[in-house]
Amino acid sequence: MEGRCRMAKGATSPAVTLEYPDVPVGAILTGAARRWGGRTALHYQGRDISYTELAADAARFAHGLRARGIGRGDVVALHLPNIPEFAVAYYGTLLAGATFSPCNPLLPVDDLAFQLADCGAVAVVTVDLVAPSVAAALARTQVATVIVAGAFGPVDAAQVCDGAFAGRGAAFEDVGAGRPDEPPAVDIDTRRDLAHIAYTGGTTGRSKGVMLPHRNVVVNVIQFSHGATGGTATVDEAGGLVLDAPAGDPDFPIPLGENVLVNVAPWFHAMGTIGYLSNPLLAGSTIVVHPRLDVPAFLADLEKFRATALGGAPALFSALFADPTFAERDLSSVQAIRSGAAPLSHDMIARLEATFPGAIVVEAYGLTEVSMGATANPGNVSGVRKAGTVGPAVADTLVKVVDAGEPEVTDATPGLPAGAEGEVCVKGPQVMAGYLNRPEETAAVLSDDGWLRTGDIGVLDEDGYLAIVDRKKDMLIYNGYNVYPRELEEKLLAHPAVAGAAVVGRPDEAAGELPTAFVVRAGDLAEDDLLAYVNAQVVHYKKLREVRFVDEIPVSAAGKILKRELRDRL
Repeated sequence: MEGRCRMAKGATSPAVTLEYPDVPVGAILTGAARRWGGRTALHYQGRDISYTELAADAARFAHGLRARGIGRGDVVALHLPNIPEFAVAYYGTLLAGATFSPCNPLLPVDDLAFQLADCGAVAVVTVDLVAPSVAAALARTQVATVIVAGAFGPVDAAQVCDGAFAGRGAAFEDVGAGRPDEPPAVDIDTRRDLAHIAYTGGTTGRSKGVMLPHRNVVVNVIQFSHGATGGTATVDEAGGLVLDAPAGDPDFPIPLGENVLVNVAPWFHAMGTIGYLSNPLLAGSTIVVHPRLDVPAFLADLEKFRATALGGAPALFSALFADPTFAERDLSSVQAIRSGAAPLSHDMIARLEATFPGAIVVEAYGLTEVSMGATANPGNVSGVRKAGTVGPAVADTLVKVVDAGEPEVTDATPGLPAGAEGEVCVKGPQVMAGYLNRPEETAAVLSDDGWLRTGDIGVLDEDGYLAIVDRKKDMLIYNGYNVYPRELEEKLLAHPAVAGAAVVGRPDEAAGELPTAFVVRAGDLAEDDLLAYVNAQVVHYKKLREVRFVDEIPVSAAGKILKRELRDRL
């Protein structure tokens, strides 16, 4: 069956095999629009946008791009926060046959210029509030078209940034004005044409462009849609992707077409684009869109819209719990909680389960190189979820753990036995085609037979559930011993006076690296007391050697701790 991975030595076997219709990513929206019609797809600042309206807006945008000579083989960068224009431009870009490249709208100018030049973007879609970064980066790029949305209404693109876009600027509203409501006819090769050039998080070094064909993205959407709803994907009479699931199945308590999600997970991140845009739309969800985390406003919308699902990175849950009004909110409508981007601590899992006793708490694992995700705890009521793990492999995906020093990983490379720590490797139809223009770096992590070395250290149990121990690059060496910061972070976060923590290695001439903790306090706490608390629980070589108290732990927009920045402080 298409999409199935050949069994490999020492790897977990796929628990599920699915059918993946051969359609481009744009079919997700066109199929959802025909299926859900007038249902609200997006709610933003008091405005409801139906599935029909969103699909028509995206089609008009696609025609507008093609009228400007932008189509198959061209890259369109979206330099946008979570606003409706992002969804319109994302699907519009793909319906036009062009390739989408997401840019964090808060990227420093040098990083933005690098990314735009590296992916060869010919067009950028931005919003006036962050457009100055685009203006400052333009001279170092190939960008010929800048499309500007207005944060508070239409703008004159030629006047934005003191005329920096004159001659190549266009107002967002003008791009699709007067264009057809149906998508243009574009011949897309789903296995070769790139849907995404998505950049790695850059938490440990310079970002790389991950090449994801349409096929990979659609597969990953279906894999996670199935896990969340039990649904299977088919194609409608017009070629749109449709998700079908049995009605009234008590194992999946949120029926298709009834999910409500208040979302702040950034759509410019892999988890956001697939997990919090395409997946909800395919399932007929209503997405209440938040461009940034305003905790009181987020909680108010969870309550107001009777949200059925809550999801994001662990930092989101910490922020919600810290709000003084949290305990007063009626959040009883929440039936599903999903976490990704960074590991959930055991303490946080327990707190979520206690606070939302009727909700299914699902932790998943992935990285940009696998489109979004590779493993997930089951999303059905009867499924077995193991706290501290990120679940088994998703459909048609193989996972194995190998010795981190293994020179090459292939089907023949033996996996380590259950319970042994090693590097996590993944093989599946969602794995990237490679890094853009980086053949050597691609060869270093992706074998000829499709095994991706993730750079993460993990453990598989007897049932194939994966626990992430740490990033291989985050591992530090103390007197010749391997020390994984994640274990120390778990113990720090279990202390009642610790609100946040991250551990890195401080260079030391004698020992190599000294385990050093950056800690955000939630109450009175002295360094000596915290050191004693943690070090009483670990063997001698894992002991913390220093604690530095800080006001906050730096994280990326996706919620990943920026350990590179912490190392720089040392």
